[in-house]
Amino acid sequence: MAYVYINGKFYDKEHAKVSVFDRGFLYGDGVFEGIRAYSGMLFRLTEHIDRLFDSAKVIAITPCVSKKEMEEIIIKTCIKNNIRDGYIRPIITRGTGENPSIICIADKISHHTQEDHKNGLKIITVATHRNFNESLSPKVKSLNCLNNIMAKIEAVQSGVKEALLLDSLGYVAGSTCGNLFIVRKGKLCTPSVQSSLNGITAAAIAELAIKRGYEVESGLMSRFDIWTAEECWLAGTAVEMIPIISVDGRPIGDGKIGPIYRQLSEDFKLLTETTGAPIAL
Repeated sequence: MAYVYINGKFYDKEHAKVSVFDRGFLYGDGVFEGIRAYSGMLFRLTEHIDRLFDSAKVIAITPCVSKKEMEEIIIKTCIKNNIRDGYIRPIITRGTGENPSIICIADKISHHTQEDHKNGLKIITVATHRNFNESLSPKVKSLNCLNNIMAKIEAVQSGVKEALLLDSLGYVAGSTCGNLFIVRKGKLCTPSVQSSLNGITAAAIAELAIKRGYEVESGLMSRFDIWTAEECWLAGTAVEMIPIISVDGRPIGDGKIGPIYRQLSEDFKLLTETTGAPIAL
């Protein structure tokens, strides 16, 4: 039986409900985080909570709990659901307009298959662009994900599992599921965060790469840069690291998973298995 935390109480999955007048339901008026649990530890919990509260502040929601209380809610939700390895989604909505709603879900996750991670993905650029920065900062992890959903639908209808999104100027912003890395001439490159979320998984991968002695560069990236790259992969909490072997029908490198990806994915796996906040009060 799965249990969901809603405004101070736990409800079993079948009875976990919010009001139809909750603005998160009506307008996508809220923010969330995706956090992974590995071997009984919550990966980069502090960074996720900081980003959640930053997102809430930007859209002018004042949470009715402190960061410490949110951490306890997340841990209690994991304990209640016997989660040692899984995906946790804390949510803050504007509620019905009077008091914010605080929700936390903890469950198992299945995003991409082991086969996808083993063989890599083919992706395409879609017509749907990232939302304009002037409308909503990409640094806000909001409940309004229709932009990404429409892009994902385009990709699936075209016969692939993932989409590459461009920003309003035609530069690469990332994918529907996270940040993007390429390798060119032995250097790691990732699109500037001006059009993408400040990825926590991406930051961890960049740190691992630097420890390995690789140069990591963030800046404007075009599809030319990706098409001529030696390696490419996506990075995000849900997908972790997933290799890309083809973009818009053009093989990346030799069309096979590259050595730098293999090395860093092993480093990332070790990092997640050995670091994190323990699921204990």
